[in-house]
Amino acid sequence: MDWTTESWQRYARHVILPEIGPAGQKKIREARVLCVGAGGLGSPVLLYLAAAGVGRLGIVDHDRVDITNLQRQVVHTTADAGRPKTRSAAEKLRALNPDVEVVEYPERLTRDNALEILRDYDVVVDGSDNFPTRYLVNDACVLLGKPNVYGSIYRFEGQASLFAPHLGAPCYRCLYPEPPPPGTVPSCVEAGVLGVLPGVIGCIQATEALKLIVGVGTTLMGRLLLYDALAMRFREIRVTRDPGCPICGAHPTLRGLGHYEEVCPTAAPAGACGEDEVTVRELQEAVLHPERGIEVVDVREAHEYAVAHLPGARLLPLSELPQRWRELDPRKPAYLYCKAGGRSLQAVAFLKQVGFRSVRSVRGGLMAWVREIDPGFPLL
Repeated sequence: MDWTTESWQRYARHVILPEIGPAGQKKIREARVLCVGAGGLGSPVLLYLAAAGVGRLGIVDHDRVDITNLQRQVVHTTADAGRPKTRSAAEKLRALNPDVEVVEYPERLTRDNALEILRDYDVVVDGSDNFPTRYLVNDACVLLGKPNVYGSIYRFEGQASLFAPHLGAPCYRCLYPEPPPPGTVPSCVEAGVLGVLPGVIGCIQATEALKLIVGVGTTLMGRLLLYDALAMRFREIRVTRDPGCPICGAHPTLRGLGHYEEVCPTAAPAGACGEDEVTVRELQEAVLHPERGIEVVDVREAHEYAVAHLPGARLLPLSELPQRWRELDPRKPAYLYCKAGGRSLQAVAFLKQVGFRSVRSVRGGLMAWVREIDPGFPLL
């Protein structure tokens, strides 16, 4: 890099570190890092890597800024609501550090574009929030020989690691060979997330990326770092490479990218409801005509119910269902709803195990109700 007076000043606190120095800062300046996601995890990753002087930062995100993002996605502001996340983030990064080349990919990462996009980068930071993208990023990184700096968050807990089979480390599939069944792991939309949590995990990811670029310290390769914000405790789990891993094992069976939405769907596919589901239109009929004898049950938590609930709906939280299921009449048909449909599906599965036969989950939950029935419904 050209060591102008401004450069010396901007990166002075890096350069005086013996572990980095001018040579290390030059490596940072020449590095190319792709961040998948410009949300909760992507925000601190992008801000700190831009501040550090990473030469090229790529941002992949197809989403737009929503007001509900701002509690944790600190690269965006209130004025950015409705704008593409890549555009919003890129403006902040360029304002923070004009030295950095910011490349926007305002599109969903798919099997058709992943290899092309990732190929031009040295390090990939996975800030995604869903299983199909995590498996896609992992497989593309393995096939291209790119390090994958992983992070994930859930409620008050976070994880981070560095997957790099080309460096002798395990990959994401070595840790999680199979995705969980759809609906068993609620998203942030349903479960919530502590706003500062992605800041902690994202900063760890940014740290790992910089250490990898400069070649200093001990990385998280072969280790899964677990963070519990409520207990303020970090733990570690050793992760070993799986010889039987389908993509990085001794005899890989995956030699290309697959159809990840089919293998690990985040929700039930569009179309007709499953046998345990009803539509919000059917729910509306049950609400409007209580004389039909269909009980409407809200399986969200009490604080969600207190904000708003459907007329006539009784509260029976999923968390209390194992102790309170006898409050429901197994002979009476019931429609169960939550925010997005995941918890109500779990509730239906439990009730069927204890003998209920006429219980159904409302597909899409109250989010579908807002989309199709009442856009003004105050959804928490």
